[in-house]
Amino acid sequence: MKIYQQQLQLSHYRRGFHLITAEVIQALPQIIDLKTGICQVFIQHTSASLTINENADPTVRKDFEMYFSKTVPENDSDYIHDDEGPDDMPAHLKSSLLGSSVTIPIRNGKLALGMWQGIYLCEHRNYGGQRSLMITAWGE
Repeated sequence: MKIYQQQLQLSHYRRGFHLITAEVIQALPQIIDLKTGICQVFIQHTSASLTINENADPTVRKDFEMYFSKTVPENDSDYIHDDEGPDDMPAHLKSSLLGSSVTIPIRNGKLALGMWQGIYLCEHRNYGGQRSLMITAWGE
């Protein structure tokens, strides 16, 4: 079995849902060595998250942002944790709802995503800054 790991620093992304599939693939080119395996992408932050969804129509990503902004609103007077501003606690909640990692099968040296699937960085802060991902792939 082979195991590869790489940390990826993403540039600042504005608040919203962003396709990062190409950046993940570029960061770990050794995936091509694996006929069969698994790739895990983990975000090392608590106010941004990862998910897999539609990679073709950008309105899907806009609808994701609209939905999560309505579901987990800012400026809720019940929030106690608001040290970093009105988007802070909602960002933590959204991150927990979506999750900190995605796992993708590897087949014949490629991520075995469906035709219409892509990896999203879900940036929940207005000014989240750079984000760090840990990408680990293993297999034969």
